[in-house]
Amino acid sequence: MTFSPADERIRSRADYDRLRQGFRWNCPEYFNFGFDVVDHWAETSPDHLAMHWVCGDEKRWVTFSEMADRSSRLARALADLGLSRGDRVLVILPRIVPWWETLVGLFKAGIVAIPGTTLLTSKDIAYRIDLAQVSAVITDLEGAEKVEAIAKAAPRLRHRVLVADEPRKGWHNFNELISQSRPIDRIRTRADEPALIYFTSGTTGMPKMVLHTHASYGLGHRVTGRFWLDLEPADLHWNVSDTGWAKAAWSSLFGPWNCGASLFVQHSAGKFQPADVLTCLAQYPITTLCAAPTIYRWLVQLDLEDLQPLALRHCVAAGEPLNPEVIAIWKRATGLTIRDGYGQTETVLLCGNFPGVEVKQGSMGLPTPGFDLAVIDEDGNRAPVDEGGDLALRIDPDRPLGLFREYWQDADATSHAFRQGWYRTGDCGRVDADGYFWFVGRADDVINSSAYRIGPFEVESALIEHPAVVEAAVVGKPDPIRGEIVLAFVVLAKGFAACDELRVELQEYVKHTTAPYKYPREIEFVDDLPKTVSGKIRRVELRRRACAK
Repeated sequence: MTFSPADERIRSRADYDRLRQGFRWNCPEYFNFGFDVVDHWAETSPDHLAMHWVCGDEKRWVTFSEMADRSSRLARALADLGLSRGDRVLVILPRIVPWWETLVGLFKAGIVAIPGTTLLTSKDIAYRIDLAQVSAVITDLEGAEKVEAIAKAAPRLRHRVLVADEPRKGWHNFNELISQSRPIDRIRTRADEPALIYFTSGTTGMPKMVLHTHASYGLGHRVTGRFWLDLEPADLHWNVSDTGWAKAAWSSLFGPWNCGASLFVQHSAGKFQPADVLTCLAQYPITTLCAAPTIYRWLVQLDLEDLQPLALRHCVAAGEPLNPEVIAIWKRATGLTIRDGYGQTETVLLCGNFPGVEVKQGSMGLPTPGFDLAVIDEDGNRAPVDEGGDLALRIDPDRPLGLFREYWQDADATSHAFRQGWYRTGDCGRVDADGYFWFVGRADDVINSSAYRIGPFEVESALIEHPAVVEAAVVGKPDPIRGEIVLAFVVLAKGFAACDELRVELQEYVKHTTAPYKYPREIEFVDDLPKTVSGKIRRVELRRRACAK
C-alpha cells in the first residue's frame, strides 16, 4: 500500500466516504520499516530532517540520511555480537536519539524489539526478560543499575549495551558499536515476521505480550499518519509521549516517518512540566501535536490568553476519552479542535475524528478507512443503532493490516480476543445513526489513568506482599485530570492499625515493588471486601463506592 496523491488525505465527509468505500489493503510479501521507509527517505531526500531534538539549551538536527546510516551500522554490530533474527531485545531508553536508532536498527537486523518505559523497576525488567526470553538489553545508566540488580536472576541475557559516554564493566558501548561497524546489507524480512512486542496490562494477571509483525505496525500505521495525524513531509510533528508506550510507536515513529514528516522531540530529565508544552509551541515551528487527554487537561488549567503557537495547524488526542469542555477551552485559545482518536496497543488507529469532518463532542469519531469496526453482542451480531455492546473489529474473511498477530505465548488470551470472526477490543461502546462511535467503558477492570493501562492484579500483588496487608482490591476512581486514579481497598493484618503513616508507607512500597505510575493514589482501609458466594471480589460494588466518593 502506498500513499502519494494529495487527494488521499481527508478534508471533508465526502473525502472520508469515498476513501472508506474504495480503500483496499495491499500488503507486500516482504516489508521492513527500516529499509523500506527510513532508507527510502534517506535515498530520495537525504538532507530532509527526520528529527528536531531539544533538551534545554541543547539541540540536534538528525537527517534521514544520518538515521539510516547509524541504524544500519547498529544492525550490523548487533548481528556481529551473535544476535540472530527472531531474538528479542529489551529497549529501555528515554526520549533520546538512540531510542530511534535502536528500534530502526533492530528492524533492519530482523531482531524483535521490546520497548519498555524507564519507569520499570528491576522486578518488572526481570519479569520481561524471563517471559520473553530476552537475549540482550539496550539502556542508559539508570537502566543499567536496574539490570545489574537482577543479573543473577536473568541467565538468558547474553549481551548488555549501554548508551552513555563513559564505559561500564560488562557492557558494550552503544556509540562504539556503531562507529566500529559498517552498514548491514539489506535483508528481506517477511511482512508477517515478528518485529515488535509490547507488554500490556490485563485484568487477572501480569502484563501480556502483544506481538506485532513488520507490517502490522510498520505498514499499518500509514493510515494513522496520513488520515488522522494528517501528515506530509513539510510537517514538524510533536507527540508528547514517553518512549516505553505504544503511543510512541504510533505517533513518534511509524505514523510520521511513513509520511516523511519530521519529528519534534523534547527531552527533559526532570518531571514533566505542562508549561513547557506551551513554550515549545511558541518557539518552534511545530505544525501538528499529539498528546494524551491528561496533558490537554493540564494545559487548559494554565493561562492560555497569550498563547501564540508559531505554526500549529492540527491537534489530536488518544489514550482515553477527552472531555468536551477541554476541547472547547483549547479551541477558544488556539482556534483548533482537538480531534480524538481511538486505538490500542494491539492496533493502529481504528476510529477517529478526521480533519474536515464534523466533530461530535465526546464522540470517538468514524471508523478509519480499511477497518470494519462495529458494536456487537455476545453472539457476534451487530448491535442496533445506539445500543451498547462490545467494540470489535471484523477479521473474517479478510484480516486487515494494523492488527497484532497474537498475545505471544498465551493461546487462551488470543483465542478469547479472536472469536466469531471478530477481534474483540475489550472496550464497550455504541454507534449512532450517523456512524459515529461513542466510548462507554472497559469490558474488564483495567484502569486507564493518564493514558497508562494499569492492571488491578499487578497493584494488588504488590500490596499483599507487605506484611500489613491481608487482602487488597483495586479499582479505578473517576478523576477530572487523569481520567481515573488507582483506588485500593485494603484489609489489614492483626497488629496493624489504619493511619495516614501506614497509607503513605503502602504507597511507597508499591512504587518500589512495581512501576511507580501504578501506585494507589488513594487507599481505603476496610474490615472486609465484598465477595460473591464463590469467593470472588465484587469489583462492581467497589467501583460504585469509588464513583460515590
